[in-house]
Amino acid sequence: MHLEHFPLGLIPLLPLLGAVYAGFFGARLQRRWREPVIYWPAIVLPWASFVITVVAVAKLAGAGHHTALYHRAWSWLSVGSLQVDVAFQMDRLSAVMALVVTLVGSLIHVYSRGYMKDDPGFWRFFSNMNLFMFAMLVLVLADNFLLMFVGWEGVGLCSYLLIGFWYRETKNAVAGMKAFIVNRIGDYGFSLGLFLLFWGLFLAPVVTTGDPGDRLAAPGGPHAAPAVDAAEPGAPAAADTGIHGGAPLTSVTFREVQTIVEDPARRDGILGQRVLGAGLITVVCLLFFLGAAGKSAQIPLYVWLPDAMAGPTPVSALIHAATMVTAGVYLVARLHFLFAASAAAMTVVATVGALTALFAATIGLFQYDIKKVLAYSTVSQLGFMFLAAGVGAYWVAIFHLMTHAFFKACLFLGSGSVILGCHHEQDMRKMGGLRKLMPITAVTYALAACAIAGFPFFSGFFSKDEILWKAFDSGNLLLPGKGIALWALAAAAALCTSFYMFRSYFLTFTGTYRGGQDAGHGHGHGHAPHESPRSMTVVLVVLAALAVGGGWIGLPILWGLPNRFEQWLEPAFAGSHHLIESAHRGHGAEWGLMALSVAIAIAGWFAARWLFRDGKNPIPARLLASSRPAVRGVYRTVFNKYYVDEFYGRVFVRGTRQLSELLARVDRDVVDGLVNLWGSVGRVVSDVQGMIDAHVVDGAVNAIGAGSVRLGRSLRRLQTGRIQSYVFGLTTGFVILVVIGYLLA
Repeated sequence: MHLEHFPLGLIPLLPLLGAVYAGFFGARLQRRWREPVIYWPAIVLPWASFVITVVAVAKLAGAGHHTALYHRAWSWLSVGSLQVDVAFQMDRLSAVMALVVTLVGSLIHVYSRGYMKDDPGFWRFFSNMNLFMFAMLVLVLADNFLLMFVGWEGVGLCSYLLIGFWYRETKNAVAGMKAFIVNRIGDYGFSLGLFLLFWGLFLAPVVTTGDPGDRLAAPGGPHAAPAVDAAEPGAPAAADTGIHGGAPLTSVTFREVQTIVEDPARRDGILGQRVLGAGLITVVCLLFFLGAAGKSAQIPLYVWLPDAMAGPTPVSALIHAATMVTAGVYLVARLHFLFAASAAAMTVVATVGALTALFAATIGLFQYDIKKVLAYSTVSQLGFMFLAAGVGAYWVAIFHLMTHAFFKACLFLGSGSVILGCHHEQDMRKMGGLRKLMPITAVTYALAACAIAGFPFFSGFFSKDEILWKAFDSGNLLLPGKGIALWALAAAAALCTSFYMFRSYFLTFTGTYRGGQDAGHGHGHGHAPHESPRSMTVVLVVLAALAVGGGWIGLPILWGLPNRFEQWLEPAFAGSHHLIESAHRGHGAEWGLMALSVAIAIAGWFAARWLFRDGKNPIPARLLASSRPAVRGVYRTVFNKYYVDEFYGRVFVRGTRQLSELLARVDRDVVDGLVNLWGSVGRVVSDVQGMIDAHVVDGAVNAIGAGSVRLGRSLRRLQTGRIQSYVFGLTTGFVILVVIGYLLA
């Protein structure tokens, strides 16, 4: 891979400066100078980041296919042969991500100016939004795992801050905490995957037999390994990276890890390693997918995303469209060379994606909170992206990620416009008739709904149809019939998507306005809605235009037209092309599936129109009022999201609390009891030892001392100092000795 120097660090740096400015000085400036002094820097800096991104992408487009832009800021870690830098890299994959993040994120910032007007936390909101963009840009531009993990954790922190932005309400604070905790579970998988990958690369044996020249594959061959051009300014030298013979010993830099995995001298050794009875690569990929499932809200870690609606609507749009939830899809695409090497991991990713797509889509059928409908729609659409990645269509996953960013941002911001116009009402049963009162919002929402439903020639049609075809034609999956079963699940999810999106449109924008009525659903707000400010509607128009035309850069090759998007990303995924197999089902099957996809979109629209347009059809009300246990049971189960949250609450939340209480009792009654018992035994022993010391040891010592004193007193009588006493004693002793001697003789 050829590296060219470019100041990529400016792209995430500018939003960071906006975050620092608003965060440190915003409160005082807002009190004194009001809101403009906050939002202008907070809006201009992300747009400047977008302009630099466009310049970088233009330079990248003019360079070779295997060229990447590179910027090394400073050295971070140096341990033995491992060198980790704070360095940024833009290849064709990260270029798409950076464009999406900066463009959609900047548009959402402009929209937020009108939506958050007069909020006392205006400065804090824009500080967190800029920080969110900084973290996401670090994540997508990082050239190594460790720097990516900084951005990975950064978006998790920002989601906590923004979802719980209105933290004075308990439910908002709880929602932010829920997102934070669920994401930590996924992050644990990311960390373990990275540790295991590093360990596996370090221990992989090197094949030294044969011609040494065979260690490196021929350029353009199936195992071609990207080589670092150290002659470029700022590029790491081979000596710095530990590269020897074409591949480093181990690394955490993406291009070097790919070099190691694709090196013929070590590839078999890496693929042959096993951990806990499974292949090393499979375990590593599944651990990374756990992290991706946490960030991108896949089964079983999807439960945080619907509750993210607690934050302001621009936050929902930023999280659901451009930043956090796309991180998991990007991670799998970035590690395509690992996932493609494990059919088991690919099967898991594709299966979880398809199941999530259908599962979340069914929940969206009966929701009445307009933002909840869109939230479950996001979970479902992310499932489509993982399905594409799981069948090896990585470029299609990124294509749908991009088109989804356009139409989902438009839908969320459109819902925010409705909520603001209806004085913060979110229940669609209290809306209706808004097409006349909010015409711009209605038209843009309808266009975005057509895009997500997959109507022909809208952006979502091109990306979603390609996903369905790639699933149907997959030859890699370890499933009966390969990908046909997953195609069926995704097709059913697409039908549900079309139905619930147009259901939300007809309930919200057609019929008569129900906000001033009680209607049995609580007290209406009673105020006539109004169109949103221009700062909001202009953004809606731009996003609607992207939702309509954003997919035209990925026209199907089946039509005999060039697919510019696939051509753009082809070099990024070249290393895994030879590992992806097709079932070769033919163009006739592809044309048939495309027609069926269009029929599914139209069927969903027709059913929603028939049941909910103008609120005149009595069938929905009859079904809700039905006394049949089967009907009410199905509705209640789906409406309550299959009681997954309640299950998690009882099993994991309550179970964790009960376990903690049990452990606390064990600690208090058993551990502390044993400690206290040993303390009591110690006190008894010490008392006995004290008695022995006082009465035996001290008694013996005192007796010896007293005897010595008495002996001293006795001896002192002999030492009188009088000469006559000494002479008397000598004489007496002499007489005694004479008598003894006489007697003995």
